[in-house]
Amino acid sequence: MKCVDDFRLKFNGKEYVPIIIGGMGVDISTPQLALEAARLGGIGHISDAMSLDTADRYFGTHFTRDKTRQYKDFIKIQDKTGIHFDLGAVEESTKLHVGNVMEKKRGDGLIFTNCMEKLTMNASRDTLRVRLKAALDAGIDGITLAAGLHPNSLRLIEDHPRFRDAKLGIIVSSLRALQIFLRRNAKLNRLPDYVVVEGPLAGGHLGFGMDWAKYDLKTIVAEIHQFLKTEELAIPLIAAGGIFTGSDAVSFLENGVAGVQVATRFTIAQESGLPDDVKQEYLKAGEDDIEVNQISPTGYPMRMLKNSPAIAKGLRPNCESYGYILENGKCEYLKSYYRELEQHPDGKNICIKDKTCLCTHMRNYNVWTCGHYTYRLKDTTRQLPDGTYRILGAEHIFRDYQFSKDQQILLPEE
Repeated sequence: MKCVDDFRLKFNGKEYVPIIIGGMGVDISTPQLALEAARLGGIGHISDAMSLDTADRYFGTHFTRDKTRQYKDFIKIQDKTGIHFDLGAVEESTKLHVGNVMEKKRGDGLIFTNCMEKLTMNASRDTLRVRLKAALDAGIDGITLAAGLHPNSLRLIEDHPRFRDAKLGIIVSSLRALQIFLRRNAKLNRLPDYVVVEGPLAGGHLGFGMDWAKYDLKTIVAEIHQFLKTEELAIPLIAAGGIFTGSDAVSFLENGVAGVQVATRFTIAQESGLPDDVKQEYLKAGEDDIEVNQISPTGYPMRMLKNSPAIAKGLRPNCESYGYILENGKCEYLKSYYRELEQHPDGKNICIKDKTCLCTHMRNYNVWTCGHYTYRLKDTTRQLPDGTYRILGAEHIFRDYQFSKDQQILLPEE
């Protein structure tokens, strides 16, 4: 019987432990978590979501404060067309965040950044170009294009000196999405270095509709694997979404997948950015405590805990400070908020059930996104006398994926 350590993920002749920790935002996949993955010979992600606010937290900068002051006159205006990100600030914050991580990197693994393309930032093309180029300038090993993948993204950086040097990958949830991306980028003569195939059991935003339960990761992976084989395209496939044990990972690795991307079990790692009390909520959750809803203003379904504080709140939009998903001055949450404000002109007792202010709530760790198997987290650790659960280090979780067999999970010592 094999374990994950019997396989290797290969990039340009170099071998890595085929475990990738997904890029969970906002700053759930912290630098510390990514660095551990790299130290252990795998691949870790940081997230570039809300980079200005992340830089403020880590480096004491004032990007968010300055933006708030600049656009304070828009606070009571529904049309946010006039709010723009300072591209210089976006560049500087990205370089600070990425550069700091890369300077601290140790071990034989890699560190990637997860780029959520659905962060349109009221100027999607310009801001995305800056985010991507700044990450490359700061020395990131690779970039994973995710959440709102645009088929022309690579064209934004084709003139960058590291365009063919850095690892550039994409996340798709269907063969059709991959085919469109490849067709649109054919003239670049630059294939993705890897393709993450994310299934319907993943956490956070899903690449499916509310009929997600009709789909199956293994079926999608098999379709894409056959397509690549037929087209003679040697692009490594990474399976993601619902891979809870090392044995789950091996079942994919034995069938032609080059690696696996995992995240749910690392949400509660010591190195995760989630506050400890929120980690306990994840550990306490049962299967019925998890839902897929449509409260994200991005239009994508999201999987999260039902008791997430972000659900059914009436928070005033904070586009002046954040505004990361503004597009042409609009956001679905803005529409919902001002609809309710008409019914409650005093701004009190507003409860918005159909959407959430994603930027503010994600920034405050109030959107408790999670994978389908979050209810199994309690089975990976031990309960303490006070009823809480022991929080494990990323190394313990990584090694369990790497060496476990027969669906066994390595529990910490008592």
